[in-house]
Amino acid sequence: MKYNAHINVEWCNQSCSIKYLFKYINKGHDRITASFYKGSPDQEHNGLVDEIKLYYDCRYLSSCEASWRLFAFHISYREPSVERLSFHLENEHYVTFYDHERIDNVLDKENSKNSKFLAWMDANKKFPMARELTYNEFPSKFVWNEKKKHWNPRKRGFKIGRIYFVHPGSGQLYYLRTLLNYCKGPTSFEDIKTVNNVVLKTFKDACYARGHINDDKEHVDVIKEATQWGTCSFLRILFTTLLLSNEIPSPDYVWINTWQYLSDDILYRQRRHLKIPGIVNSHYFFCFVIYNIEFYYYHI
Repeated sequence: MKYNAHINVEWCNQSCSIKYLFKYINKGHDRITASFYKGSPDQEHNGLVDEIKLYYDCRYLSSCEASWRLFAFHISYREPSVERLSFHLENEHYVTFYDHERIDNVLDKENSKNSKFLAWMDANKKFPMARELTYNEFPSKFVWNEKKKHWNPRKRGFKIGRIYFVHPGSGQLYYLRTLLNYCKGPTSFEDIKTVNNVVLKTFKDACYARGHINDDKEHVDVIKEATQWGTCSFLRILFTTLLLSNEIPSPDYVWINTWQYLSDDILYRQRRHLKIPGIVNSHYFFCFVIYNIEFYYYHI
């Protein structure tokens, strides 16, 4: 409506699209393959072909790139610099070693006992200023020493931190990443899981206690809405599909709030199957519901 025209809008949500837009930074300079040949009859009769002379890898400049270079603009420039921040669960950090090395010698190495993430916790113990920063904010005030495997206070420059992406279906690693965006100054894994001076069992529980993830109300509403037009068998398939998608942070919460809808026809089906109209057995009834859920889970 603003430009009185049809405009194609595309949503790019991958890093490769950035590489595509900004001058093909992984492809190098623009080039063209040119070949030179001699069309005289002598060459045809002799049959001698010089492949080196026939092939040249030439570089060409477009008008846009030529003007960009004439004005001495930066071709490849990024500011501020970015520090990629790795993290891991307890005792699950990566260790690099050669094939011929003994395991005992690998474990005795100082580098094998430390990582960028563990060094961050050690820095929180040493520097009071570090306790006011999250893991993302840490590179703005500290510098990572790759050889010595520790963080030093930054004296000059500026850098931002970015934590590695983790899929929501990764389990505890995903919840750990969520907590690292808010937790300041932890000195151990227990500190990350501590909420109101209570050490919780898992990072998932800590996320719920801090209110960083929802209570799956939208999944409950989806199942309740489907009861208006779907059969109970369809509802069980829907619930199983949600489980397979790994998008439900708390399946037990969804089950407690929807099991009545998922099992509404189970008792009727058992009365019909066993030909006992007045059967009432809560334990058997509950086990049959679980059996149906597991059946759909393994067959979808």
